[in-house]
Amino acid sequence: MPADSWYGPVQYRRPPGHSTAALRDALRRELTNTGMLPARQLPMGPFVIPSTAYSEVLRAARILLDLCRRTLQALAPDVAGRLRALGADPQDYPLFVDDDLIEEEFAACVARPDVVVGADGPRFVEINTSGAVGGVVETHLLLRVWRAAFAGSGGPPLVAGDPLDARAALFRDACDSLGVERRLLWVGSRRDLPHAATDRLFDVELEYLSARGFATRHVEPEDLVDEVLADGGCAYPLGLRQFTIPEWRELDIDIEPVRQVLKAGCLLLPTQSAGLLDHKKVLAMLSAGPPWLSAAERAFVTRYVPWTRVLVDGPARWRGARVGLADLVDRQRDRFVLKRGEGMKGLQVTIGRECDPARWRAAVDAALANGDSVVQEYVEPVRCDLEISDGDHETALRSVAPVLSPFVCGGRAAGMWARFLPADRTDGVVSRDGYGAMENLVVAQP
Repeated sequence: MPADSWYGPVQYRRPPGHSTAALRDALRRELTNTGMLPARQLPMGPFVIPSTAYSEVLRAARILLDLCRRTLQALAPDVAGRLRALGADPQDYPLFVDDDLIEEEFAACVARPDVVVGADGPRFVEINTSGAVGGVVETHLLLRVWRAAFAGSGGPPLVAGDPLDARAALFRDACDSLGVERRLLWVGSRRDLPHAATDRLFDVELEYLSARGFATRHVEPEDLVDEVLADGGCAYPLGLRQFTIPEWRELDIDIEPVRQVLKAGCLLLPTQSAGLLDHKKVLAMLSAGPPWLSAAERAFVTRYVPWTRVLVDGPARWRGARVGLADLVDRQRDRFVLKRGEGMKGLQVTIGRECDPARWRAAVDAALANGDSVVQEYVEPVRCDLEISDGDHETALRSVAPVLSPFVCGGRAAGMWARFLPADRTDGVVSRDGYGAMENLVVAQP
């Protein structure tokens, strides 16, 4: 597929009338002390895709999220059964609430699928469901930068969703549905952002919510009991769980105060079941075609999800033939990517074509022994153009292969983020926190 057949002929827009130095200053001013890594290379405008392509990705993201939710629920009637079906350790999922309906209702309320555009269009390579998914605040700020830069240019306006707007609507609807006051508690830690010197990542969203009628507060985990539960109850009935259990364990952060907040009546979204929903085995099970799929749903999965299977030493269907899965993966490593079911930041991903046979075989053998991984057909990305600055005066048009990340909050399409490897790198996992990928906003061509 030629780049302009899906990405369109424009691919990016540079704001007119602004120097490279001015655009770089604006990006740094807005995005410093967020999740965005300090970088010398910076984009000089947002990615632009046709409005039909933009709508296609957002619509497909909503449908896929619902199919993954149904796949998880079909595994077992309760949380314990779903943990067993996924081979997950209950100790890695310690914050389930007592109400199973609440667990299910809010498991998918904050989501960010990841999409690679291949020769046959967009392919969803994974689903991320967590209050800590990267890019929410950064996408809002990138939209702010580019809108300000284009203001008064006389050109068409930027067409893009704002994840903060959708997340505010999620909390508004949740407060109304649960019959609680609009008082929100943000539970997260700056220690998750070692390059950030302030709480700006939290403050930007809380200020946005406060301007829309919410009472908001961010509290570090060690201060929860003293500052939030001092009177024996919790004045915040709802909040965001802006952390992951694995990262807090790495940082030696105690989750017991969070458990106490939950017991005191503060529901933190998304619920713990979000961690099961984005387990990569769920997408693999959906790709394999559960029997409850309708014909239309089966066609949708074939169209948008690359061939993905739970890695076992057993048979599988591959391109219409019955094959031994382990043997297929071992012999055709260039075709596959190996992913641990529970993983983040791309750190548990092995790309077959980027490693030698011995390393690939060792990774496959370990995954088979542990029973904890999936294998996915590699999607060769279609590249597009972006003007990138490597200094206050130097820019160049570069060919990049972005991963597109549409946000879905409370069932609403919520804008689109993109990450891509720096211009001097062509191999590796496209991950910001794991591999230093650059980031940008995706907008629709008006």
